Amino acid sequence: MSKDQLYALDNLVNDSVKAPSEHLTNRQLRVRVVVILISWFCLMALLAGCASVGTGAQNGAEADTSGAGKNGSRNVIRIGYQKGNTLNILKVNGNLDKRLKEAGYEVEWKVFAGGNFLLEALSSGSIDFGHAADGSGVFAQAGNKPFVYVGNDHPNPEGMGIVTYLESGVQSIADLKGKKLAVGKGGNHHYLAVLAIEKAGLKLEDVQFVYVKDASEGRAVFETRQVDALGSWDPFFAAVQTDLEPMTLTDGHGYSPNRTFYYANEQFAKEHPEQIRTILEEIQVSDEWANTHKDDVSKLLSETQGIEKAAIELAVKRRTYGVELFNSEIINAQQQLADTYYRIGLIPNPIKVADRMPLDAPWAVQGPVRSK
Repeated sequence: MSKDQLYALDNLVNDSVKAPSEHLTNRQLRVRVVVILISWFCLMALLAGCASVGTGAQNGAEADTSGAGKNGSRNVIRIGYQKGNTLNILKVNGNLDKRLKEAGYEVEWKVFAGGNFLLEALSSGSIDFGHAADGSGVFAQAGNKPFVYVGNDHPNPEGMGIVTYLESGVQSIADLKGKKLAVGKGGNHHYLAVLAIEKAGLKLEDVQFVYVKDASEGRAVFETRQVDALGSWDPFFAAVQTDLEPMTLTDGHGYSPNRTFYYANEQFAKEHPEQIRTILEEIQVSDEWANTHKDDVSKLLSETQGIEKAAIELAVKRRTYGVELFNSEIINAQQQLADTYYRIGLIPNPIKVADRMPLDAPWAVQGPVRSK
């Protein structure tokens, strides 16, 4: 009830009390007393209800940033994943859920449409652990979000590339001068395009970048010849290759390792290093299974993502699954990406990625991740 409505009810009661009663009958007086009592009881109940609702809303607005979430007496680790990637496979396999249950934890899985959304949830404390592309970590650090890198997948340079249609007249990256190239701004394939264009001796302004919001829009403008070339990433890159049979100008080889990273909420990482180690070990278990069961993985991911199996098979075939812990090579490659994003204006300030990639973290000091 609004403040105005409460005032109206209060005035109604006051008016009843102040009204002259010398001319009222006994029956009318009794009715007036009953009305006054009912009105005051209603007013007190409404005020109590408003106070209760206000307290609940205030508590609900407080984000849980205390590390692993708690649901009653249960310890819950909240993991964010994207369809089609390694954590999706891990979720289906169920080995992590089983191992953490033995340690007294339950896993709550949350799916996200993209890495930037996932890292935003991670930083706010809505999830504890997740995975996203290399660029997502750079954007999050530039925004001073509270997270740390905890590991990464094997490089996958073949999992992104730049294509053109056969009739475009474009035979190499250098031929993109004056042409239109569609990319998702800040994506791994955008980074690839920047490096490839500059290596070809062109300036970035020599190419007309057409920024698209997602892979489907990129494919649409490419298929309808609104652009001359398209940058994309797996499995959408593989789908373009299998469906449209374009000319591939380059993939990531010689430019970018194209790593997917594992991230943890900063406070969760401080309070639960053993659980992070467990998660990484069980990802490795799942990844080893994936490397020897690629037909099963292709079937699973095709059903999950709604993409033709031929495209998924190509994406899975050219990928080697496995978890890596940080070293100077990985840090340097990620720093080069961050420096490039700052140079071309994608992030507002320079960052030092090593600050978020601890080499001596408790989950990393035992050496390479091995399956149990």
